[in-house]
Amino acid sequence: MKTSARSLLALAALLTTALAAPTPANGVSFPITDLIDSDLTVEEYAAQLEDQSIEKRDLTKRQYNGNTYNQLTDGTACRPITVIYARGTTQAGNVGEPNSEGPTFFNALASSVGGISRLAIQGVTYPADVLGFLAGGDAAGATTMFNLINQAATRCPSTKIVVSGYSQGAQLVHTATQRLSAAQAARVTAVVTFGDADRDETFGPVAANKVLIICHEGDNICENGIVITPEHRNYEIDAPTAAAFVAARV
Repeated sequence: MKTSARSLLALAALLTTALAAPTPANGVSFPITDLIDSDLTVEEYAAQLEDQSIEKRDLTKRQYNGNTYNQLTDGTACRPITVIYARGTTQAGNVGEPNSEGPTFFNALASSVGGISRLAIQGVTYPADVLGFLAGGDAAGATTMFNLINQAATRCPSTKIVVSGYSQGAQLVHTATQRLSAAQAARVTAVVTFGDADRDETFGPVAANKVLIICHEGDNICENGIVITPEHRNYEIDAPTAAAFVAARV
């Protein structure tokens, strides 16, 4: 999404207010982080939860329960899969809150590929402010993501690289991958975006069959708008879908 400079400040104030509001009660109807670990369908899980036959578990029992991960840059040994993730506007740390899109996706992916020992999670550190979103994604953040992709490819030549982001983070994914050479893009195993404001734009030379764009019906951000609807704020429910897509390609 690209917006003229003269409109940025007014739009920023409006969007900041919307993002600061609490998530509507109907945004998520059940704890998706627990569903990922169960062998139940969504319908079965919801029914049992309503009947109180399933105890709600504390999120701290989840394996990815922090908001910052730097397993590519902090000296962690190379792992089979490296996930480079950009959080959305105003989210905490460099991957977002533990119950948000990023960590929920990581947990689902770990369950799908044999555990956290197979994953290196690297967040993209950038301001993630409203002005960056309105400008089409923070430019410096996109450069950071591009550099992290290259660092993963160089430092860990055998790792499978997954590039992902939510909302403004998805904008960064587009910009970063558009800068890749064909050889660099060949190292990218999968791209997953959630609530993607730039979903009509390309991912450069990354093959289309490696890409999954997840947008909810009714999400105004996915329609090049600036209105934060409930449909934009519950993409953690798509963690199993995203994880299955990636797991089939690594």
